[in-house]
Amino acid sequence: MCQDAFLYVSTVQPALFQGVNALSSGPWILLEDLSSVYSDVEVERGAVKHAHKKRKLADGREKTMSSDDEEGLSKGRGRHILVNKTEMPSWSETLDSFRTARESWDLLHSHDGLETEFKKICASWKTDSWLWFRIFLTDMIIYQGQYRKALSSLHQMTAVQQPQPGQQSPSGQASLEHHRALIQQASCHYALGEYRMACEKLLDVVSGLVPPNQEPVKTPEEQGKVKSKTRKGNDLRLLPCTSKAILPFCLQLMLACFKLRAFTDNRDDLSLGHVVVLLQYDWPQGEMLFLKAVDKICQQGSFQYENFFNYVTNIDMLEEFAYLRTPEGGRIQLELLPNQGMLIKHHTVTRGITKGVKEDFRLAMERQVSRCGENLLSVLHRFCINEKIIIIQSLP
Repeated sequence: MCQDAFLYVSTVQPALFQGVNALSSGPWILLEDLSSVYSDVEVERGAVKHAHKKRKLADGREKTMSSDDEEGLSKGRGRHILVNKTEMPSWSETLDSFRTARESWDLLHSHDGLETEFKKICASWKTDSWLWFRIFLTDMIIYQGQYRKALSSLHQMTAVQQPQPGQQSPSGQASLEHHRALIQQASCHYALGEYRMACEKLLDVVSGLVPPNQEPVKTPEEQGKVKSKTRKGNDLRLLPCTSKAILPFCLQLMLACFKLRAFTDNRDDLSLGHVVVLLQYDWPQGEMLFLKAVDKICQQGSFQYENFFNYVTNIDMLEEFAYLRTPEGGRIQLELLPNQGMLIKHHTVTRGITKGVKEDFRLAMERQVSRCGENLLSVLHRFCINEKIIIIQSLP
């Protein structure tokens, strides 16, 4: 068992065994799989009112994910662990080692006599002091869905995993390794439905990330990939512990938390606004969810989100919001400019003020279109940092 557990941890946390030079090949983190975040809210295509968008959606974007891109292994009725095969060439051996180690652990604990002897061996070997063994046990507990127990183990690990002198690299890789346990804590809190704690932990990590200089260039085929098979939401994913992977995970986790609030019967414009901002990442994966948000705004007849022009730079979204103000779009009252709501509510709305608000909106929209070329990950990273307090406070 120990050999298989060792082989697994040597892949996901290689720096424990090979020193700082191994940082380039790890670490990896076992987290909740959030790939269904764009599709597991029921979306009625017929509810979308705008024909110019409905035509755009009928272009056959829904394709299944190729098995060449991702692979998962599962044990019987167990959970799938997904991993990008190109990023982890040894994915098969790694997942096999993890599975064999788990099965051996279960076997050693299936009989009182075996368990007693195994505990004696662990005590004599002082396995409690083996950080790599604790990492395996924690990942196994997460796999089993015992998130509360996993959180207890992770809290102990954060005390042990302090950054070592000289481990800081320009990419922030060493500090990310230190934050590995915090990221897993966030994932566990999310799985337990503790969304505020999940975002709080993750935003602490994100504040130290450096967003990539440019977004990854995707082929037209990759841009069109939408998983047509909705997962049950209990799969796991091994992600590399890099800014490139962790920042998108953070954005998806926040989206998963806020969309539950945004699409309830109760009106929550703040959550709906956060959802719109977050859906920009990996566009057009979230286009159907965005159109559901637009439909809710149409049903409300108005929408207030004063951070809109700070963080929404997606041209399709800007076009849709501009359309909502037109007679054809339903003349939806949009309060997207700072202090616009105060101006309307605290003054007699004369024709001049109304005209001024319209002109301000038009000019703001024109300025925003010129920002569409900005690095989206930098915009969303700024959103995470600047709005951290309001994001956390608006979650239960």
